[in-house]
Amino acid sequence: MPSPASRSLKRGASTDLSVYAKLERLGLTTPDAFILHLPIRYEDETQIQSIADLRPGMSAQVEGEIVRSDVLLKPRRQLTAILRDDSAEIGLRWLTFYPSQQSQMQAGKRWRARGEVRGGLYGLELIHPRITTPGAPLSAALTPVYPTTEGLSQPSLRKAITQALSTAVLCDTLPPALVHKLDLMSFEEAIRILHAPTPDMDAHALMEHTHPAWTRIKFDELLAQQLSLAAARAARQDKQAQSFKLKTSSRNLVSKLKSALPFKLTAAQQRVSEEIATDLGRHFPMYRLLQGDVGSGKTVVAALAALQAIEYGAQVALMAPTEILAEQHFFKLRAWCEPLGIKVCWLAGSVSARSRREALQDIRTGEAKLIVGTQALIQESVDFHSLGLIIVDEQHRFGVTQRLTLSRKGEHVDLPEWVPHQLTMSATPIPRTLAMTFYADLEVSSIDELPPGRTPVVTKLIASDRRGELIQHIAQACEKGQQTYWVCPLVEESEALDLQTAVDTHRDLSEALIGLSVGLVHGRLPTAEKARVMQAFRSGEIDVLVATTVIEVGVDVPNASMMVIEHAERFGLAQLHQLRGRVGRGALQSVCVLLYQTPLSLIARQRLKAMYETQDGFVIAQRDLDLRGPGELLGARQSGMALLKFADLATDSDLVKKAREVAIDLRQHAPDVVEGHLARWMRGREDFLRS
Repeated sequence: MPSPASRSLKRGASTDLSVYAKLERLGLTTPDAFILHLPIRYEDETQIQSIADLRPGMSAQVEGEIVRSDVLLKPRRQLTAILRDDSAEIGLRWLTFYPSQQSQMQAGKRWRARGEVRGGLYGLELIHPRITTPGAPLSAALTPVYPTTEGLSQPSLRKAITQALSTAVLCDTLPPALVHKLDLMSFEEAIRILHAPTPDMDAHALMEHTHPAWTRIKFDELLAQQLSLAAARAARQDKQAQSFKLKTSSRNLVSKLKSALPFKLTAAQQRVSEEIATDLGRHFPMYRLLQGDVGSGKTVVAALAALQAIEYGAQVALMAPTEILAEQHFFKLRAWCEPLGIKVCWLAGSVSARSRREALQDIRTGEAKLIVGTQALIQESVDFHSLGLIIVDEQHRFGVTQRLTLSRKGEHVDLPEWVPHQLTMSATPIPRTLAMTFYADLEVSSIDELPPGRTPVVTKLIASDRRGELIQHIAQACEKGQQTYWVCPLVEESEALDLQTAVDTHRDLSEALIGLSVGLVHGRLPTAEKARVMQAFRSGEIDVLVATTVIEVGVDVPNASMMVIEHAERFGLAQLHQLRGRVGRGALQSVCVLLYQTPLSLIARQRLKAMYETQDGFVIAQRDLDLRGPGELLGARQSGMALLKFADLATDSDLVKKAREVAIDLRQHAPDVVEGHLARWMRGREDFLRS
């Protein structure tokens, strides 16, 4: 139902119909949508500033007389003018302009100009300033600047929001006693301040989202998220799943695999296996995240969970984001499970037509109990016989729709409320604050120790001008039988980025490392060629493997004892940690070299410093959250939709804790309050969260 504001626009002229459509594009279709469309910043149009007081970076409004204007033809056609007040002069510049603007800038005319102050070649200037008539009444409040869409002007958007505010009933969704207890501003006061702050208010606090009005809005948003995730968890518990209660017999599949393994499970692996086993034994679907650092042994835990389901005749599907990773899982799982009489099936894009037909037949009939593959598993032609458990590795690399599609392949036609259990895995540990917000609907199991025999990796920072020394060291190491990864950020030369590419690096290293075998693998290689190169590296035929980040996860070559990351300053912190985890898997002392190019930006320096200081994935993940925000760690869970528009997990962790506590209390004692709060804040996003 369109809001009064949008309806009034629709009733207007044809231009208003265009505005109405653009408002809809922003999702502004209800009163609450307009009210919660809050400013991204503010402009101070309450005063005229002296030109002499201006500094670069300021947003300024000045008034004065045009001294002169010119149309310059080089380096490109542009309109320039000089505006003078009683204190000084400032340049005005338009890189694109109309004849009417040129006539406005005649010498002697007076104008009011507004824009961001920049330092130009000949002094301060305003680029594409907004020009208005001098002497007009000044604004009585800070002017809000809203998120908008192409073709929708700020005045049109402000008008629509003002109309919505004039007719809306800004009732508080929270009880007055709770608002008082939490020392929060009322919702109405917060909304009116944020849309129309007065000049006496702290502009810095408004801009930095630290004003009490923002605190109230951020709390409400976090509370809505907590309530929705709790509802999602409850909704899943209303569904039904087949119970795979762990059998106690020493002859069950789980016990047989444990006995056959050439290693003993760590205490952490044993603990999380028991947590998963308990969930699988329930009659509602498991929805658990298994997180563990690189090399912590998540695959064997997944194998034990799979066998627990297979014991009851169910099928298990394991989906990984790349063929290299999926293939590695397939080889491991086949080696562990086939001696137990379990048929393990492989399905990926590179599978031949004949092998694919056979695999689809085995999946359809139920002969294949454990199916490992890539996104090929979610294609329409894949028809499972009795899918009881899905395992998604590197879950943040998949979109919501992909995970849901795989899950739905396990739904029973006659019993749609029956769904498969789901185990997602991630080698990027989730920081506590992130787990309490975006993952509050999941049970989380953490493998917080590495298996014995994993040697700590020495991390070294080396500037790119010492590249020759590094290559010489690699030659010496390879002559002793060791192997090296050399990772580059690009495959071929990019005009935009001056980076050493994988193709160039492969050529240069092949010329420099005489007598050694240098391989190349990247995402653009045909799948068969990629597999051939990786197998040659595993078997020791290749001494140095030049690669892009296709080897980020899952590749296990114990003899590889050195990892060189070219242009390390260009990689994210989580990705650097993942790459470092490819070495240190054997008995040899391993080294990770972060090869960087100077000068370093502040964030790049902090990133490399974190890599040098710690190998703890949980610490790395928290620093990544602090540096880059939640997007890197959440990945495709967001699917392009910003679930938190106002709160900042790096600075609002205390609000997250309060919202979590209040959500638990409201769900138990005030379901009507929960319903009203979600109606205002979520507007259809609950289903997305439940995915």
